[in-house]
Amino acid sequence: MNTYTVALAGNPNTGKSTLFNSLTGMRQHTGNWAGKTVLTAEGDCVRGGTRFRLVDLPGTYSLYSNSADEEAARDYIIFENPDCAIVVLDATSLERNLNLALQVLEMTSRVVVCINLIDEAEKLGIRIDLQTFRQRLGVPVVAISARHNRGVDALMELVEQVASGQLAPHPTVLTYGDEIEHKIGELEPLVRSALGTRYPTRWVALRLLDGDEGLLASLKKRLHDRAMPQSGKEGEIRYERTACH
Repeated sequence: MNTYTVALAGNPNTGKSTLFNSLTGMRQHTGNWAGKTVLTAEGDCVRGGTRFRLVDLPGTYSLYSNSADEEAARDYIIFENPDCAIVVLDATSLERNLNLALQVLEMTSRVVVCINLIDEAEKLGIRIDLQTFRQRLGVPVVAISARHNRGVDALMELVEQVASGQLAPHPTVLTYGDEIEHKIGELEPLVRSALGTRYPTRWVALRLLDGDEGLLASLKKRLHDRAMPQSGKEGEIRYERTACH
């Protein structure tokens, strides 16, 4: 039986945990992230001949280093490298929710965007053009109602396709001002030299330019834990603080 690891990310109150509970039922357990007082929930979901190991990431509004929740969610996506990430959005508040979705898309291409609470949006007269979303984001997008189990089968079919490599999304690359793009171009080769291609080098370069000391600390710890050989200053990551918003 094929087994895939799937991370669920989303803002608070998007129904992310409702979807997680619906999929895993009693086949779940909770604990704490290593070194953090942040609750983690994991569970299994078997559909057809495939097992999905679901990880319910802390609900956050961003994936920067502003809180332990944000760091835990960010570090899981980057360092644990799940086979697929489901980004859960609230259909009635897409403008606010899309910020997190765009951050995840900069970190990994293996993403399915799940627009939840579609039933509530319909009651409010909100119509969502899923095809335009797919074209603009470059990843699969599906509308569901987790509490009514509507659209969940279609969601998990897409997750399996992405996790297995049958479907290879190509997220739209966000571009920034000329000055920041120039600095990314200078720093990214150094990041690639230090880290290889294991991590998304453009995203790492961008976060380092923004002065994300929490990410830098996490990267240093990972490099130390993996006992990567270094000689002198080779492989050292430096960053320059730049306004990057």
